[in-house]
Amino acid sequence: MPEPVDTAASAAPTAPRQSELPAAYPSAQSAPDPAIIRVPQATSNQGAIVVRDPTARTGQDLRVAHLPERGLVEESEHGLLPIRAEDGRRPFEVYARPWSGARGARVAIIIGGLGVSQTGTQEAIAKLPPQITLAFASGGNSLDRWMQSARQKGHEIVLQVPLEPFDYPQIDPGRNTLTVDAAPSENRDRLYATLGRITNYTGIMNYMGGRFLTDREVAGPFFAELGNRGLLYLDDGSSARSLAPELSRSARVPYATADLTIDTDRDEPAVLRRLDDAERTARAQGHAIAVGSAFGTTVDAVTRWVQEAQRRGVEIVPVSALAHDPQSE
Repeated sequence: MPEPVDTAASAAPTAPRQSELPAAYPSAQSAPDPAIIRVPQATSNQGAIVVRDPTARTGQDLRVAHLPERGLVEESEHGLLPIRAEDGRRPFEVYARPWSGARGARVAIIIGGLGVSQTGTQEAIAKLPPQITLAFASGGNSLDRWMQSARQKGHEIVLQVPLEPFDYPQIDPGRNTLTVDAAPSENRDRLYATLGRITNYTGIMNYMGGRFLTDREVAGPFFAELGNRGLLYLDDGSSARSLAPELSRSARVPYATADLTIDTDRDEPAVLRRLDDAERTARAQGHAIAVGSAFGTTVDAVTRWVQEAQRRGVEIVPVSALAHDPQSE
């Protein structure tokens, strides 16, 4: 997926240390002073959810949705890394956005490249409905600030991880790209450096990766790491040769793959037509996943289309709602 580029850049803030995180959530029934914000301990089941059960307590209170749960992060030299909690909860579940659980036509829309363009990121977060999943580019700027803004508005988020494409390095996904020829320890460090950029994401999405995802020897440990950390994997659907479905199942990684890209042609009427294609797919098979980038025309088209689609009975859901979860089998 191409990413919008802007020359404006600012330094990313330092992630909080785990010991600096608050201790427990405010009750949704009796809200305390807004200045008192706490995050659940790992031993608490207060925030546990089952994504596909709409009757369960889901997601985070919006007042603290920008803060990571204490039990779901570990300190590292790369910042706070996502982990499974001691009680079994996963970032995939706890940071998921609630949805109705209805069986009608469901469409998940993921807009990527957040954090690359400061202006584009600000406009995307301001304009896009909270049902839209946002994908943050790991090489972007001020990611923690943008993540907090997106989470407080109610968006589910994923993190784009750069993986080696064919024709690398002529085609270069950017800093900390995981490659086929790198030593396992080097790829692990690159992955940790990427995962530590922000917190509060349900999982990761590939950025490129055509070659990496066809090599079982290097992709296997990558998916094992995601499974151990309780993260979703979202495939952009660009490679028919990807081993991601098979490796996700074996590593017990929640998995989803995009059905279509909406802005290969960035003309707004063309984007609207592709969104209509997503709706037709959803009506035929019950659900569809569409991906795009944070270009102005894409953001405007998605914002307009969502309002119209909802009037037609289409539910816009987070990507976690459409993920296949091997752990639930």
